[in-house]
Amino acid sequence: MLDNRLTMCAELVGGSGIVCDVGTDHAYLAAELINSGKCEKVIASDIKEGPLDSARKTVEKYGLQDKIELVLSDGLENVPLDGVSDVVIAGMGGETIAAIIGGIDVSKTEYEDIRWILQPMTKPELLRKKLFEYSLVITDEKIVEDGDKMYVVMAAEYSPYFRYLTEFEALYGFFDEGDGNGEKYRLRESERFAKIAENLEVAGKAEDAQHNRALSLRMKNGVGVEKIDDVISYMNSLYPFDLQEKWDNSGYLVESSGSEVSKILLTLDISYDVVNEADCKGAELIISHHPVIFNPRKRISRIDPVYRLIESGIGALCMHTNLDIADGGTNGVILRKLCENYKVTAAPEPFEELGGGSNLGWIITFDEAVNADDFGKTLKQIFGCEYVRASRHSNMKLSKIAFCSGSGGSMLGLAIDKGCDALITGDVKHDVWIEANNRNIALFDCGHFHTENIVLTELRRVLEEKFPQLDVEISERSIDPCTYI
Repeated sequence: MLDNRLTMCAELVGGSGIVCDVGTDHAYLAAELINSGKCEKVIASDIKEGPLDSARKTVEKYGLQDKIELVLSDGLENVPLDGVSDVVIAGMGGETIAAIIGGIDVSKTEYEDIRWILQPMTKPELLRKKLFEYSLVITDEKIVEDGDKMYVVMAAEYSPYFRYLTEFEALYGFFDEGDGNGEKYRLRESERFAKIAENLEVAGKAEDAQHNRALSLRMKNGVGVEKIDDVISYMNSLYPFDLQEKWDNSGYLVESSGSEVSKILLTLDISYDVVNEADCKGAELIISHHPVIFNPRKRISRIDPVYRLIESGIGALCMHTNLDIADGGTNGVILRKLCENYKVTAAPEPFEELGGGSNLGWIITFDEAVNADDFGKTLKQIFGCEYVRASRHSNMKLSKIAFCSGSGGSMLGLAIDKGCDALITGDVKHDVWIEANNRNIALFDCGHFHTENIVLTELRRVLEEKFPQLDVEISERSIDPCTYI
């Protein structure tokens, strides 16, 4: 009666109480669970009357009217869960299954003993990630083959010990060691990511291509371990700490409790939430742009991120002005993004020259002048801004562009002296806007956060290129600290 998918779902059912079959369709699973003696009652639900009519025919065919209760319900909305020990949700997309489970609080006493048997047709990685966010842990996971198709079936249960999954963990799954089907599935996924990487490389998307190559290797071989000192040494070779400004405080500011690393979290700022995320994901090292220790501290409170770092044994490597100044760093990423969107034949010029061959920011000249208003819209796409603040000369034609990441409004005079048509930066003060309008230079404030957060994908690229077996994750909490109303 059952195909391979539903047979595996039936095998994973605990059978200690009532089973709820969500999206029952023809009620084949419900009938099999009763006929096999796996349980004594099934609540079979569906969102539409048509499938319930089909289910009713199956129930009547096997004379199971007193054993199977049919319920019209959108997910679990109308399903009575009293006495339910297992909930089966099969044959739906991972997003849909996650939304159904997310509609209840699984930590409530009446729900915390439920065993969830789930079979996503698509996006199993999204479902895995959401399950852990809902405080459900995957206790068993199987791969079922049906012809050339491979289906994921998983069992999950409530756990009070909260944790997050990294992107890679959500992709890798929780198959038993030595599970031949699980290994076959991962190998197939490895080949898929390798193909995606090839296509992205052809499209000129180096950062995304490298990330998918690293995912391909990790899907095949798992996560590896490196010495933290080796990671720090490598980052120093790319973005030398001796380049930092005298007032800066870049470096390995908080030491990890261990000497090795398997997971790294990247962020613009090390906030309390970011440290919690790193802790929940099991990261041994956070790499940030802004220093977590900048001004001298006379005390460290419990809400201080430094306290949480030390408490969790997580290291903090901070790369601030050295990352802004170094070739390929923050401003180097902006340079590349602008050149990907506009034709630039001439070599870039240093913006603020610091001596010793170092500079902060760049000046580029477009082969063809662009309209200031259109340019601002492109900047929104490049930086992922919700909005861009611009000076009031939107009809200007621009060709010579200066830029400096972060807070570079004070560099407006330098941009004017160097004959630039525009300056791109963040954190522009009121008097600088007035000066820009007076001097007829286009000024674009793309936000401190957005002009610097853009570097995180480049940091992930260089780390995964050197250490492809490390699980390198961009923090989900590296977000603009402001909302816009």
